[in-house]
Amino acid sequence: MIVRFGILAAVLSAAPSTATPPSAIPALRHAWPGDALGRVEGLAALQTLEIELLTRDSATLALDDWCAAHRIDAPGSKIVADRDYSVTKAPTADQRRQLGVSDQEPIRYRRVRLRCGSHILSEADNWYVPSRLTPAMNAALDHSDIAFGRVVQPLHFRRQTLSARLLWSPLPIGWDRGTPIVGATPTLEIPEHVIENRALLVTPTGTPFSEVVETYTRTVLDFAPPTLK
Repeated sequence: MIVRFGILAAVLSAAPSTATPPSAIPALRHAWPGDALGRVEGLAALQTLEIELLTRDSATLALDDWCAAHRIDAPGSKIVADRDYSVTKAPTADQRRQLGVSDQEPIRYRRVRLRCGSHILSEADNWYVPSRLTPAMNAALDHSDIAFGRVVQPLHFRRQTLSARLLWSPLPIGWDRGTPIVGATPTLEIPEHVIENRALLVTPTGTPFSEVVETYTRTVLDFAPPTLK
């Protein structure tokens, strides 16, 4: 089901985070205050990023702008994709249905970490239909680490959100009704993953050619909080 902006508040409600292995994401250079103001600012930053991601067709370009606007890395840094060749995931029957392909149609898989300088901002699983891309696009995807969104940009694709959720919130559910913050700390303890989005990429005529699951890391908040600037 495509997320509609009228229910954005419900989409952005935080789900309980699951246990993760020891962090592979670098520690943050900037600490966010653990007081009420710092938590509100942290939540507002995550919601702002999520709105950017949900209203842009390319997550890569949205992260380009986020990285530049918040000076997360050196000026001029652009998002690059680091391929992970050790992971393979076959498409599920539901994914084939979403992509509108038969059981025999080849689907390729690509896992990347989208990085701005030294900051890994997201990890993405991507299933795509090579027969719906050009030979040049398939060659670039097979033999380079370039981000998928940059490769297929000439298709002028649109993004259809299937699901979107915050994996973590600095404020408890019901905070606006006076629910106390339990276990408050001087600085926010931000988990490894903070947002998960799932989407279809479709051509201007509505033909789907890719399904992507994007998991955004805590480094999207690696900038000085507004009140500390």
